[in-house]
Amino acid sequence: MSEIFPFRLAPYFRTRIWGFQDLAPWFDFKTEGEPIGEVWLTGEMCKAATGPFAGQMLRAITDHHGSELLGSVLGDGEFPLLVKILFPKEKLSVQVHPDDAMARDYGEPRGKTECWYALDAEPGAAVALGIRAGVTAEQVRAAIKSATLEDLLEMVPVHKHDMLFVDAGTVHAMGPGVVILETQQTSDLTYRMYDYGRPRELHLEKSLEAMRLKTRAGKIPPRPVNGHSVLIDEKYFEIERWPLPAGEAPSDFAAPTGAVQIFFVAEGSVRIFADHAEPVSIGRCQLAVVPAVSSGVKFCVDAPAEVIRIAPKSL
Repeated sequence: MSEIFPFRLAPYFRTRIWGFQDLAPWFDFKTEGEPIGEVWLTGEMCKAATGPFAGQMLRAITDHHGSELLGSVLGDGEFPLLVKILFPKEKLSVQVHPDDAMARDYGEPRGKTECWYALDAEPGAAVALGIRAGVTAEQVRAAIKSATLEDLLEMVPVHKHDMLFVDAGTVHAMGPGVVILETQQTSDLTYRMYDYGRPRELHLEKSLEAMRLKTRAGKIPPRPVNGHSVLIDEKYFEIERWPLPAGEAPSDFAAPTGAVQIFFVAEGSVRIFADHAEPVSIGRCQLAVVPAVSSGVKFCVDAPAEVIRIAPKSL
């Protein structure tokens, strides 16, 4: 097994009708064309921006170096988590994602459970997570047809640094006033239930099949642990928030786990050092991947930072 080294991924900008044409101050990106709603930080179209893999897509790196990159989360050989930032200027559709069992019934490898970390939230911001208690599936069907589905949604206030769990089967929606770091299973399966009159396809029957009236979705309180916080610990991922002063990061921050690790810088800047490798710099809104086999990994914090550590789980 050969050694491979930490690398930064370049973001991949995805057009969405509900997004922005200018992503400042988060990204130096402006367009006169279709608005950008999602910035993928992992995903098969993202390219390595540093090191020997520079210019190669994550899909190719995973295909050729899966064992070394992913380690104990090799699974079916696909990079296990999709991490992206959502920039809603308008309301997204009211939607639902299938669980693994339903996805496989329809010939897909996996469903889509996800979580949302609020990088920013305006006063009064809220998201919809689930159907209100006591509502029946037939009432949901009728509300879709009468364009009153919003009235049946459970609204959850959102503040900066909140973590929200969105398990598969949860009817959900979001709109303006938030910037969300989303971590999800690597899947793009989305069934739209209601889309505010926009001319996109709806998926009435599949969405009702995928929907669960009672789920575990909701706000997750952080769990303090030795100077950092565990934001969420679920079946597919564990995510931590580390506020780091300038200097060398604690040894347990980058302790090897036998699996790939993902580091997103929400504020500040850091450098990643590893044996036999050039340092990798990551600044605000940038993400780096530390392969399972990388050795001697250390982080140097150049400016006080908030770093989100994302660890996929072996299933």
